[in-house]
Parts: sequence; C-alpha cells; structure tokens
Amino acid sequence: MAKIKKLLLNLLGFICLGLGAIGIFMPGLPTTPFVILAAICFSRSNEKAYKWLKSTKFFGPYIEHYKTKQGVAKRLKIVSIIVVLTSLTISMLMLRTTWAFIVLPIVGLCVSIHIALIKTKLI
Repeated sequence: MAKIKKLLLNLLGFICLGLGAIGIFMPGLPTTPFVILAAICFSRSNEKAYKWLKSTKFFGPYIEHYKTKQGVAKRLKIVSIIVVLTSLTISMLMLRTTWAFIVLPIVGLCVSIHIALIKTKLI
C-alpha cells in the first residue's frame, strides 16, 4: 500500500509541476499553487525530484517563500499583476468572444486580489 501511495504522489507531483509550467504561459492557470503542491507531493514520494525542484532558479524561491512564510517581494507582486492583466487582455483581444470579455476580467481581478493579499516580503 505504501508503494502505491508513493507512486500516486509522485505522479500527482509531475502532473502539478506540468500544470504549473503551463501556467507560466497560459493566463488564468496559476503557477504557484501547482508548484507548491508538486513540492509537497515530491517531499513525500521522490526526494530527488523535490531537491531538484527546490534548487531550480525559477521554482525554488516560490517553495522557499511558502515554507518559511516570508512572503513575496513587492516588485514580484507588481510584475505578476502586470503580467496577469496583460496576458488576459491579449487573450481577450485574440478570442473576441462574449465569454472571454466576461470571464477573463473576473479571473484577472480575482488573481490580482489574491496576489495583492499575499504577505509582502520585507527586504
């Protein structure tokens, strides 16, 4: 039973990591929660993948800030909100559908509020 649990956690970790990576480029799909979930899964199933994920230049800081509850740098929060709103605006203009003009601004507002409410890291 322990082997099956470990295998499922490992599989879920890779799925979450893949979704997190896609979320970097796809508006509306969050990166950070998927990366953190992948790290949690790997920490319980695949020490090698967990260490690799923590050591990556891009994902490592997300995991460290989450674990230590340090928060996120103000500059990163501002850049994140700008990227989210810009990518959603581009998506709306490319899609030009009613649902895009209704759903994507709501998603952008919710994600921006979420980012703004994350603890700001004091430097």
